[in-house]
Amino acid sequence: MTVAENGGAAAVADFLRARREQLAQQWADLTLFRAVHTSGRDVAVHAAHRLVDALTEVARDGRVDDVTVPALDQVRAALAQMIAARSQAGATPPQVAAEVAELKRPVIAMVGRELADADRGAALIAATDLMGTLRLVGMEISLSDEGAIVARQRRQLSEVATPVLKLWDRVVAVPLIGTLDSARTQVVMETLLEAIVDQHAAVAILDITGVPLVDTVVAQHLMKTALAVRLMGARCVVSGIRPQIAQTIVQLGIDLGDITTRATLADALEWALGQVGTSIGRA
Repeated sequence: MTVAENGGAAAVADFLRARREQLAQQWADLTLFRAVHTSGRDVAVHAAHRLVDALTEVARDGRVDDVTVPALDQVRAALAQMIAARSQAGATPPQVAAEVAELKRPVIAMVGRELADADRGAALIAATDLMGTLRLVGMEISLSDEGAIVARQRRQLSEVATPVLKLWDRVVAVPLIGTLDSARTQVVMETLLEAIVDQHAAVAILDITGVPLVDTVVAQHLMKTALAVRLMGARCVVSGIRPQIAQTIVQLGIDLGDITTRATLADALEWALGQVGTSIGRA
């Protein structure tokens, strides 16, 4: 950074410190603060004070265009809560980025209007860099939050899509529908093992009637789940082995090991009841 650039950053730091109250008052009326802090304008002004103070520290550090400086940690902390609230309210990352970018206008206007001619040029450059960095940090937080929300929603959907049903005393079943990938297998395994403990289950049925394709990967997932069930002290049976699936397993040379299989869920339930010492007549 040149002497002029460093001087510009120092001038911006002094300006932010001197105009802290005026800037906070203007920011409090902008969308980012107004939409989040609905309980009162004083709360929005207080949050704006916090962000102004954090930006002042970044300007004082001098590296106003460096998103890796430690001084930005306070900026991230100040922005994170507001951006999370906007994301939860349904604002998209581009919308949030636009709201953060809106904070630049009063800063540039005040710097251009109030600083002396000798300081104005370098200060405007430094202020522009600083507010650009603020926008990048806002986008970083917004995209990170969106990724976390999507991951959580996917997990919740997987959990809903893979319920564990109690079919009989000490007998539970998981009806699998759709593609069985690694992420979903992990959810199935965790949910099933928790159910085995909660229900004191002795037998778990994995019903793959709704799984359209069984290949080597799916077979590995099934074996992994069955092994986990056995480690919990329960027995596992896979039902829904249709003729097409049986042919595919043979053609691929897949070895299901000692996993018990049955053609239908009814067959699997009959086997499971035998394992727990119960029998029922079949029509």
